[in-house]
Amino acid sequence: MILDDFKLNGKVAIVTGTSRGLGQGMAIGLAEAGADIALVGISDMSQTHQQIEKLGRRCIAINADLSSTEDVDKIVTAAIAKFGGIDILVNNAGITRRAPVVEFSEKDWDDVMNVNVRTLFFLSQKVAKIFIKQGRGGKIINTASMMSFQGGILISSYTASKSAVAGLTKIMANELAKHNINVNAIAPGYMATDITAPLQKDAVRNKAILERIPLGRWGNPEDLKGIVVFLASAASEFLHGTIIPVDGGWLAR
Repeated sequence: MILDDFKLNGKVAIVTGTSRGLGQGMAIGLAEAGADIALVGISDMSQTHQQIEKLGRRCIAINADLSSTEDVDKIVTAAIAKFGGIDILVNNAGITRRAPVVEFSEKDWDDVMNVNVRTLFFLSQKVAKIFIKQGRGGKIINTASMMSFQGGILISSYTASKSAVAGLTKIMANELAKHNINVNAIAPGYMATDITAPLQKDAVRNKAILERIPLGRWGNPEDLKGIVVFLASAASEFLHGTIIPVDGGWLAR
């Protein structure tokens, strides 16, 4: 039966950036579908951890600084030690910095690119090697953005990083498909999270954003549960290198 293809019982997922927001929502969604979860973050993940354990799933919280690649081995080693293997990687962690193009600093550029692109790539590389060694395929799911398709304003490094995430999703899919590894990305629209708080508080920008979204509201973490479970499951076996907008219709406008 087709609904059985969406079940993740017996699967293990690493999800980065899980203390709150989109990462928390996706981690809980994967657990609701049956997966055990390795949470990765730099801040307190106890709330997410507790919610997953209430679902009867196994869970581990791995404190890691994704601003460099130093903790990549630690993340993978801890997940395997706890669960015996890995089946799913969700590269959700991301940061942004805001400044006009003519004032944007090298530090703000490097900070964003390190988390959003560099560590994402090398963690994916490490996990892909595990997938290949295990011999049963796997799923890599990246968090892209509306800025994978558009330019935006005041977020030069974020736009560059999310455009890079879209490109990396495609090249990783091209090279890893032969190993039965699916690589796809979710591009959330305007979501009510900490990272978009300045926009939500800006009455002019908030009004303009809501007027363009056909659904008429900001998204929330629960809106990503269905798509992340689909991409992590057997139901998406023939989907490779795709960036899927979950945006309330923003791009269609």
